[in-house]
Amino acid sequence: MAPLSLDGRVAVVTGASRGIGRAAALALAEAGAHVVAVARTQGALEELDDEIRRIGGSATLVPLDLKDFDAIDRLGGAIHERWGKLDILIGNAGVLGVLMPLGHIDPKIWASTLDINVTANWRLIRSLDPLLRMSDAGRAIFVTSGAAHSCRAYWGPYAVTKAALEALVRSYAAETESTAIRAMLVSPGALRTRMRRSAMPGEDPQTLPTPEDLAPHFVRLASPEWRETGLIYDFRQDRLLTPRAPE
Repeated sequence: MAPLSLDGRVAVVTGASRGIGRAAALALAEAGAHVVAVARTQGALEELDDEIRRIGGSATLVPLDLKDFDAIDRLGGAIHERWGKLDILIGNAGVLGVLMPLGHIDPKIWASTLDINVTANWRLIRSLDPLLRMSDAGRAIFVTSGAAHSCRAYWGPYAVTKAALEALVRSYAAETESTAIRAMLVSPGALRTRMRRSAMPGEDPQTLPTPEDLAPHFVRLASPEWRETGLIYDFRQDRLLTPRAPE
């Protein structure tokens, strides 16, 4: 993949302290973007900042729980005050929830999974859309999963929320199609992450690609040169997928 420049661009990355989010943040910073790194853990964000500085990049650290929706609104205000625009939004943060029959799930866990995987991403769009519209090439990229379509037994909370996320992002893509904003979904497949280990404890992680293998594709989708919108980039197949209605 030819190197792409994101010099002068401002990027928000959620779930930036580990896994896919951390790898994406580093790749964007290495390409020249200033990264607004969002995560709950201050210590992990500081470690990320050290690594970004080591590769010559720059970052602003935002310790934030995405269930604090008022804080998401304040984030938009702070970005507007400092930069007056936002070029890139990477909505990566997500939780697995629990793997169990639907009838056994605690309502608080169900609500928390929806809050993080769906509502927080809607609140990010709500807060940051005006800033993305101020960019000459706003890019909004969200991390989905094949679980949204496979609907496997016991994966209900995760499957439901990822399906809802896809509908959310596709709706946003349709609403912004005539603007400079491009909204995309990324389906990573099985990667060597903490979430994957939690879901598949018997799997050998050394057989899986890493978040660092995926990260350059975030740079590609975040670049001003990217033109597609409302599609899913499937990392395992390395191709774009067009969502289709049932036949």
